[in-house]
Amino acid sequence: MKFQCSSCGLRMASLHFKQAGLMNPKLTSICDICIQRGRNPEEYANDAVATFAKALLYAFIGKEDKQEVEWIVKTRQLQKRYEGFIQDYDNNRVALQQLARVDFNQAVIASQDGEGFVPDPGREFAYNLEQMGLKVDFQLNEVDYIDRERIRAKYHYRCQYCGRSGRSVDHKDPVSLSHNNDFSNLILSCSECNRIKSDMPYDLFVSLNEQIKGINQKLVKYENSLGTLKEEFQYRRSYLAAQVHLKGVIADPELNAIRQENKKLQDAIDTLQSDYDELRHVRETYFSTQWRLHELEQNPDIV
Repeated sequence: MKFQCSSCGLRMASLHFKQAGLMNPKLTSICDICIQRGRNPEEYANDAVATFAKALLYAFIGKEDKQEVEWIVKTRQLQKRYEGFIQDYDNNRVALQQLARVDFNQAVIASQDGEGFVPDPGREFAYNLEQMGLKVDFQLNEVDYIDRERIRAKYHYRCQYCGRSGRSVDHKDPVSLSHNNDFSNLILSCSECNRIKSDMPYDLFVSLNEQIKGINQKLVKYENSLGTLKEEFQYRRSYLAAQVHLKGVIADPELNAIRQENKKLQDAIDTLQSDYDELRHVRETYFSTQWRLHELEQNPDIV
């Protein structure tokens, strides 16, 4: 859920308009950044926020009558730049852990007032933070090469989640949350499982993974079959190239027969690869859906 601030004009997540109340939460007509700037929400109207506050039995802090105001961020182009930057911060756990919201808001205020760098949507979030004088250490993974090789040897280069071959050293408890680079917190995974797991809690990922053992076993069979077929195909291509070199001709009945067999093998590989990719996609969708449902269950509020 996003609301538009009646002061700065930015569209932001509802968390920027929500304040804790003694009985029920309160929704404000302007965002927390503008409140930190010194603007008073009681002086601004916001029909959308007022409507949601009434429907949810929340208190509303703001004017009831409509008004004409001049937004702090005047153009839609600039608004989009700030909106994207603020959203990046709201969704980045590493930044949220290391950078207080009050400090982040103050940097945004200075930027809006022309006293600092304006976020560039074409650059990485870390770059924009640095240019605005904000420091966040995104390099929390301090596992050295020797420990990585020890983990790979310990698990025989086999992903401990799905069973396929793997070289990615994964943190059981995400390093972005635990900062734990101890050997006991390291496990081996394939690059796909590492990407899918991301910041998901280890226990939850393992629990969800246990429910699809059959899928994981199929993935291993696909990987093994594709590996064998691709190795055979490469051998046949090399053999064909050698025969062309020995015969000194390109068009030859024997060579054409080899090409036909290679074409059949390539078609078989393509079909198998397509089925394999589809299964991988279904598995990834399963994890992302379950992870999203878990997050929603942890949040009792709808705003």
